[in-house]
Amino acid sequence: MNFPILSSLILLPSVGALFLLFIKSDKEKSITVRYVALFTSLVNFFLSIYLWILFDQSTSDFQFVEDRIWIKNLINYKVGVDGISILFIILTTFITPLCIISINNSIKNRLREFLIAVLIMESFMIGVFCSLDLFVFYLFFEAGLIPMFLIIGIWGGVRRVYSAFKFFLFTLLGSVLMLIAIISIYWISGTTDVLKLYELGIDVKYQNLLWLAFFSSFAVKTPMWPVHTWLPDAHVEAPTAGSVLLAAILLKMAGYGFIRFSLGLFPAASEIFTPLIYTLSVIAIIFTSFIALMQEDMKKLIAYSSVAHMGFVTLGIFTIQQQGIEGGIIQMISHGLVSAALFLCVGVVYDRMHSRLIDTYGGIVSIIPKYSVLFMLFTLAALGLPGTSGFVGEFLILMGAFKDNFLVAVIASIGVIIGAAYMLWLYKRVVFGKLINSELKKMVDLDKSEFFILSCLAIPILVIGFYPDILINTIEVSIGDLIKVYNMNIMNK
Repeated sequence: MNFPILSSLILLPSVGALFLLFIKSDKEKSITVRYVALFTSLVNFFLSIYLWILFDQSTSDFQFVEDRIWIKNLINYKVGVDGISILFIILTTFITPLCIISINNSIKNRLREFLIAVLIMESFMIGVFCSLDLFVFYLFFEAGLIPMFLIIGIWGGVRRVYSAFKFFLFTLLGSVLMLIAIISIYWISGTTDVLKLYELGIDVKYQNLLWLAFFSSFAVKTPMWPVHTWLPDAHVEAPTAGSVLLAAILLKMAGYGFIRFSLGLFPAASEIFTPLIYTLSVIAIIFTSFIALMQEDMKKLIAYSSVAHMGFVTLGIFTIQQQGIEGGIIQMISHGLVSAALFLCVGVVYDRMHSRLIDTYGGIVSIIPKYSVLFMLFTLAALGLPGTSGFVGEFLILMGAFKDNFLVAVIASIGVIIGAAYMLWLYKRVVFGKLINSELKKMVDLDKSEFFILSCLAIPILVIGFYPDILINTIEVSIGDLIKVYNMNIMNK
């Protein structure tokens, strides 16, 4: 097709942000600002669904490819999607309008600027998932950090500046190493075109160092143990919408990078460093699960649970098994939906009570029953109950892990039990028990917008749980081809 649908998906949110610049930011115009941002994000979502409808699931080839010279003999603006990347684009365009709707009660100041940051961030995140040039990928990958840095630093909590700079500095070091690696790849191969690099391959003698350079960036952003410490601080201080974007999409850029570049470009190095990934993943699953069990702040508990869930993702990806990688991708999509819902649930009660401490609550099931039911669904999805999206991802990951390394799979399975413990413990203390705090009686149940947002997240969680083929059919061929090429490269090294 001649219509540049991917470029439209990338540019449309930024065009919406540009419109917002010309709208006055006084209180009378705040509704207009919201409507412009929401309309832009919804158009982008429906455009991504149209992309999915047009997408041919029977081939692993990249589709809707656009290739234009940007800087002659150096950088080409090249974008395209396969079965892996298209799902992350849809996740991005689905979460963004929900974030915009959710800010009605949480963002009081500089609303226009906040929405501009959200829309620009959407553009950058979509660019990450469809970039087919390493330099273009790097630009989108790093540019996406700037709006999040501003969201945390301007609209965050009491320690927002500290958390924003910690987030930025942690990610900067790894990113510099990745940039050096990209320049080295251009020096070695004469191109940064991902498709050409897949065909040419990268000399085995360079792969280990290049893999480690990319790993340094992806490990921080995943985040993997022990470079995960920026995440709880960032989540606690970020506004609710910022936490949703961070957990639902930003962390997935690193998981996507592991699949697209670590496995795709450096198969020999990936084979060598798989034990390292297994070790760090298992530590993240077990260690951070125990830390989550000890938390008294709801946001911090969910943040540590994110580290554990992403540990399952990296474990599944590096099994190099069909089920493992499929499970890793489905787990990322599921975690994007479930973590977004959980942070929004925390935001609902925080807007009413201005406290995230678990001890503040208890016995609210009789006060806000609709909230309690939806919160229960998301809690059960987070612990991997059958019938929810969380179960599908974890089950496939463990299936792949059992095929590749029995001991690692057994240890990782313990994390599922601990995960159930801290999520059920959280729900019990917040929702059930005696209503000791008399201030809770003043709480009101979900309003229409809150109920709509949480229902929109509940539906795909259940749909994927009961009918995972809706995702598997899209990613199956691309993953099969990735594994086939990976194994051929390992055999020929």
